[in-house]
Amino acid sequence: MNKAIPHLNHICFQGVNLKYKIIGDIADVRNIKLRSDEIKKGTEKAPHRSLLKSLGLQDDDMTKPFIGVANSYTNIVPGHIHLRTIGEAVKEGILSAGGIPFEFNTIAVCDGIAMGHVGMRYSLPSREIIADSVEIMLQAHSLDGLVMVSDCDKITPGMLMAAARVNIPSIMVTGGPMKAGYLDGKKVSYANLPEALGQFTAGKINEKELNMLENAACPSCGSCSGMFTANTMACMTEALGLSLPYCATSLATSAFKLRIARATGKQIVKLVKEDIKPSLILTKEAFENAITVDMALGGSTNTILHLTAIAKEAGITLPLSAFDEIGKKVPHLCSMIPSGIYAMEDLDVAGGIPAVMSELKSMLNLNMLTVTGKNIGENIKEAKVLDRAVIHRLEDPVHKEGGIAILTGNLAPKGAVIKTAGVADSMLKHTGPAKVYDSEKEAITAIRNKEVKAGDVVVIRYEGPRGGPGMPEMLFPTAAIAGMGLSESVALITDGRFSGATRGGSIGHVAPEAFDGGPIAVIKNGDVITIDIQNRNLKVELSDEELKQRLSTWKPRLPKITKGILSRYNPTPTD
Repeated sequence: MNKAIPHLNHICFQGVNLKYKIIGDIADVRNIKLRSDEIKKGTEKAPHRSLLKSLGLQDDDMTKPFIGVANSYTNIVPGHIHLRTIGEAVKEGILSAGGIPFEFNTIAVCDGIAMGHVGMRYSLPSREIIADSVEIMLQAHSLDGLVMVSDCDKITPGMLMAAARVNIPSIMVTGGPMKAGYLDGKKVSYANLPEALGQFTAGKINEKELNMLENAACPSCGSCSGMFTANTMACMTEALGLSLPYCATSLATSAFKLRIARATGKQIVKLVKEDIKPSLILTKEAFENAITVDMALGGSTNTILHLTAIAKEAGITLPLSAFDEIGKKVPHLCSMIPSGIYAMEDLDVAGGIPAVMSELKSMLNLNMLTVTGKNIGENIKEAKVLDRAVIHRLEDPVHKEGGIAILTGNLAPKGAVIKTAGVADSMLKHTGPAKVYDSEKEAITAIRNKEVKAGDVVVIRYEGPRGGPGMPEMLFPTAAIAGMGLSESVALITDGRFSGATRGGSIGHVAPEAFDGGPIAVIKNGDVITIDIQNRNLKVELSDEELKQRLSTWKPRLPKITKGILSRYNPTPTD
């Protein structure tokens, strides 16, 4: 496998240079009206130019496009610790193409480190802070273009939201996945650790074995090696047309990642010259392309949250039904970690996202413009699937339907989400008694105390956007269930959400949430719940009259947190 990686990177690199020859040329921007002229052109801008010259700029630099480089580098997040180096490569590319780069930073939360405690409540809200911070920097300094350097769950979509909102020429380079870990000859990743805790609780492994896994699972910088949310969103960025081909899957540690970063820096100057803005790329059809690729990959359920948010910033309505309609048509082609056996490096060697899109071309809108200046069809024209074990044929899929489904019913009138790619056949239809918990912490304690038995349906409520607050991910309870050998006999339902590392019969995003008086708020221990994934149904076996009576006596709860950023999720009298 490792011997094939340089070969693929050579093919990829040739492809980038061959198909996008505009990359590397110095753009002639002398006669272009630039946004940055607002801060540098004319005698009245002498004070502005004086400040810019204090940075080392010269007179001839005032005719060049000013490019913002939004970088989420931090040394506490594995997916971001190397982004300083990638940012430098981007800036070198901008300079060589005749632009002036200005780098600034955003915050970044590592979901894995934030998982299972109050920190996880801050993860999803960070997305909006990131979007706002990028918008502020772009608008305050009248920048002409934007390169986004990102690599994780909320940071990538947050930056994309800002790009859609401000609508100046923009392009992203994602930092890439980490290498897969190996233990006893088997591939391992971060997702194995939470499940190993369940195995440890069940007495299946000892502390020494747990420590060996801990030391092996995350062997390098980069986003965790499976098709978790970070890598799913990198793939979505490429599928949308906002990053260069092969960017999403190329490893964080590869030389190719640096080459594509430099190419990205060069390309943004071209995008400014051609005035190619996100509004030309982020069309309804582009989002349909991304959802199609998502279904084929079996990506994280969090893409529903993020793609709809990016679409909203682009002025596009992306209903929940769109995901289900596309999911019923598009087969699941790639059996990726955590539900399958292949890591991101395997997908890269197999041909990356261009190869996946080539296999899906009969289902894609091929005329959509991308940051290459060419359309999707042109981008993937020479792409090839190099490993059919990783990327299946349409006629020989892993599953006949896509990796995500939307369920509705009397328990979720406004919908719920499940990652079908990670569900065993035995759990496609499941009926069992409810075990109800009003917080993630209560549920984890009960699961580890072996109170949850085969056949049960665990219900975790008051963990939604408002009830959480912040809609925390529920990886630890789902992983505990899997680690204890119950993933094929126990379902879990929550108004919170799941990590991209979650697998099994895990249903999240139940709406309305308990805090807003949704039906999940009045479920009792022992109520029988039926899950029918094939028929997209989620219901509690109660009569309409009984459910209505329970809801009539339900009383709202006080917010868990009343100060700081999370208090913004609290309902107000005007809500």
